[in-house]
Amino acid sequence: MTTPSPDQSLPARSTSGAGDVFRAFLKLGFTSFGGPIAHLGYFRDELVIRRRWVDEATYGDLVALCQFLPGPASSQVGFALGLIRGGPLGALAAWCAFTLPSALLLVAFASSAAVLEGPVGAGLLHGLKLVAVAVVAQAVWGMARTLTPDRPRAGIAFIAVLIAVFLPGPFGQVASIALGALAGLWLCRGTALSANAHLPVPVTRTVGLAALLLFFALLFALPLLAASGAALFEAFYRSGALVFGGGHVVLPLLQASVVEPGWIDPATFLAGYGLAQAVPGPLFTFAAYLGAAMPTAPNGLLGGMIALAAIFLPGLLLVTAALPFWGSLRARPTVQAAMRGANAAVVGILGAALYDPVWTSAIHLPRDFALALAGFVLLTAFKCPPWIIVLGSAIVGMVLGMLGAR
Repeated sequence: MTTPSPDQSLPARSTSGAGDVFRAFLKLGFTSFGGPIAHLGYFRDELVIRRRWVDEATYGDLVALCQFLPGPASSQVGFALGLIRGGPLGALAAWCAFTLPSALLLVAFASSAAVLEGPVGAGLLHGLKLVAVAVVAQAVWGMARTLTPDRPRAGIAFIAVLIAVFLPGPFGQVASIALGALAGLWLCRGTALSANAHLPVPVTRTVGLAALLLFFALLFALPLLAASGAALFEAFYRSGALVFGGGHVVLPLLQASVVEPGWIDPATFLAGYGLAQAVPGPLFTFAAYLGAAMPTAPNGLLGGMIALAAIFLPGLLLVTAALPFWGSLRARPTVQAAMRGANAAVVGILGAALYDPVWTSAIHLPRDFALALAGFVLLTAFKCPPWIIVLGSAIVGMVLGMLGAR
């Protein structure tokens, strides 16, 4: 049997049960290294070309939609594919299978991180912090080339850096994205995209509106309930609700939510972020590590699962809300222009995070700079898988820790 050409329009097969969806995404959950862009390539190869769950046009629409929305784009695409293939249970199965492998690995690391004391443990944690410098620098570089290719968008990114630096915390980040979108309406108009056919999604507009209402109800109600024990869920829900660009862009929001209040110390935060580069699946599972590493209850496995559910929930609610309306919405030139500006602001926010807390917490000596630069070159020029950089940096950190102890 010949393999269909990637540019062929392949009809979707009939929907199947959640078990089929779970098995397909469990494979992806254990093998999808490399971040959200790589995940979309894995999805296309496995689910569009090989399994023929949807055709190319439908897949392209899903990717466009999830890049438009706040939240983790690759997980939102996977959730939508599970919804198309197996209905609501299929959507849940897709999310669980793709997310839990990396989440459980990070929870296990958080549980053992407390015993990593002494020079060897300190060296390991410092090596993981250096990985974060290389990975975030790579993300800034790659996103800048893609999302700020002209002077107007580069200017928006620069203004976003200034806002994020002088207005630290979630307020500055939200203000950067909002002003970027407004500037995009004025500066970033371009050729309009054509609308594809209606997406074959088993979600009515009534259900979509209900999901949107729930999204906003939780966003505004949870801060009122934080004092009564919902603080952990509220902090991670807010972070997931305000992330445009997904992936590494969640770093400054999480830093503002858990490091600035003193819930997690900067060293533990960056060590977990470095380790998150070594595991497959979505980077948002970093939340499971943070929830598990909290010094007070709820922490451990329970805290990790609360944080994990909270950070993903807003993005999944938004994709459910938008699917019935996306076909007509994305054809509007004003929407496209606003998103160009918002995406440019995302680059600026990430650039500010590269300096603080990533650089300031990890680079103390010339050798730190050399190791971080080596990781950056291996990632960008040699296309080395991130997990190899993590492993190498961790080993080097432990060796330096042992030598320093002598």
